[in-house]
Amino acid sequence: MPEMSAKKLSENFYERADVVQVARELLGKTLVSAVDGIYTAARITEVEAYAGRNDKACHANDGLRSARTEIMYGRGGVAYVYLCYGLHHLFNVVTNVKGQADAVLIRAVKPIAGEEYMLKRRGKAKIEKNLSSGPATLSQALGFKTILLYGSFLQGDLIWIEDAPLLKPEEMVVSTRIGVDYAGEDALKPWRFYEAHTPWVSKKLKTDRLLSEI
Repeated sequence: MPEMSAKKLSENFYERADVVQVARELLGKTLVSAVDGIYTAARITEVEAYAGRNDKACHANDGLRSARTEIMYGRGGVAYVYLCYGLHHLFNVVTNVKGQADAVLIRAVKPIAGEEYMLKRRGKAKIEKNLSSGPATLSQALGFKTILLYGSFLQGDLIWIEDAPLLKPEEMVVSTRIGVDYAGEDALKPWRFYEAHTPWVSKKLKTDRLLSEI
């Protein structure tokens, strides 16, 4: 395994109050996995923000609690990995301070290290967009599973995020979130962000606009 970087994002990065700002600033950062002793790394290219208050698209909106979402009420800087439809493991970063239940869903990444292991995990023969451009596929590629990573600290040695320069507004696309039509007016919140000019994105929407144009 390569030597671990000293540039892991600090706890203070995750514990900030504005989940939308945290989501935007996660774009371009490096998501690293050492699951099963295998080093893989990828550039974060697409994210969605979810707030624990006044956001019906959030699993923990306005105090909703369950065994699955309990980790969201802890301190920021831990992994919230849940099973979707009983099949797909989706990776989220818990943000804000204890009791607020904010989180950022990582929707797509671009492989930058350990691609051979990602291909094996995904049963793919070559590197192409569908290797990790989607929340379920990226978790499979990086070896993320709910039972293993739920509640893991993001400053540890199993999974972490490394710093990188902030993207400029003209390098980011903003849109509504995907698959949250049930949330009514909250489904219209422009809380999905992805890196412009990259194919490593799960889906394009009619609401997509460069952040610099808003």
